[in-house]
Amino acid sequence: MNRWLLWLPLGLFGLFFVAVAAGLIMPKDNVIESKMVGKMMPTFSLPAAVEQRPALSSTDLVDGKPKLLNIFASWCLPCIAEAPQLLELQKAGVEIQAIASRDTPQDIANFLNRWGNPYSRIGSDATSSVQLELGSSGVPETFVIDGKGMIVHQHIGDIRKEDVPKLLKMLREAQ
Repeated sequence: MNRWLLWLPLGLFGLFFVAVAAGLIMPKDNVIESKMVGKMMPTFSLPAAVEQRPALSSTDLVDGKPKLLNIFASWCLPCIAEAPQLLELQKAGVEIQAIASRDTPQDIANFLNRWGNPYSRIGSDATSSVQLELGSSGVPETFVIDGKGMIVHQHIGDIRKEDVPKLLKMLREAQ
């Protein structure tokens, strides 16, 4: 009986090792997709985040033209990484509106001066209430909005160079 007790710690360690290895080999999907995709934008009205751009409300997203709605923050490193792609999309004629999440006007202005400003409007969502209504779980996230105000697609994370053609195609299809 005592001999088996000597092997018990090794057996427990083996079970622990198998559980960790299984978690590494088959990781759980932690991406939280918005339940708002395929639905109309929630009604909101945000104050201007910076003086250089007007405020943003849900009515600004219903003008007959598809557009991108980008949720970002000055303190977000992936937001810096996606800045060149957003500028590329703007140069391609895409209208990009933004929600600045949990940020200050000075920090947003510094971010835009340093990394570029592709946005036509920027609303300040100091409490992330609109971000949560959209079903967004973090920054950056970008939504494709059709001309009627329906959320067509959610892009989770930073926009990379290889994502630009897909977003352009989705915007064309959303007309």
